[in-house]
Amino acid sequence: MTDSLAISANEPRMNRRQAAKIRTRQKVLDAARSLFAERGYEPATIRDIAKGAGMSTGAVFANFQDKAELFEAVLTEDMTRLAEVVEAGVPADQPVRGRLVGALSAGYQSSLDQLPLFQAIVARSWFQPLAAEMRARAATKNLLLVVSGLLQEAVAKGELRKDADVRLLVELIWDAYLSNYRRAAYDKWDAQALSDHLGKQIDVILAGALAE
Repeated sequence: MTDSLAISANEPRMNRRQAAKIRTRQKVLDAARSLFAERGYEPATIRDIAKGAGMSTGAVFANFQDKAELFEAVLTEDMTRLAEVVEAGVPADQPVRGRLVGALSAGYQSSLDQLPLFQAIVARSWFQPLAAEMRARAATKNLLLVVSGLLQEAVAKGELRKDADVRLLVELIWDAYLSNYRRAAYDKWDAQALSDHLGKQIDVILAGALAE
């Protein structure tokens, strides 16, 4: 018996009740994501989320303690998916500036139809408790690792100085990326306009770190 077969044989099988619970939880998450993306955080009520999922509010509360916990679960799923999109969007054979802009532009392309959700992420980051802030940071970890990996690669290639503060550069690039959603919300910028503006921001951010 191979190792994979041995592991499979030793794993407990999921019963129908457990499978049903997972399906119910996912239906709640999908309904919540749809409403958060359409209305933002505050206007999306548990009652409406339950209705969208085709179940009672009791069923929602059986899976999530409150709307805040439900929002965090949606955030975690979406940031994981966004990290995959950004990583897949890294263009080949481009200087570091092009790799960063290409990757993060893919993020704009995939998420701009969920603008109220990103507005809610930014708004709640100012008012949520410390523990929630730490969980939100953990949710974005994979996305930041993609940006960090691109910068570390640039250092290794000699595009950026060896003493470049990669951690600070990641923070500045992420802050610029996220804040640009305000341009989409209030100035009606499309994904291309956001990408062009981000490119200018990255030029300024990297200026002091470029290798001579």
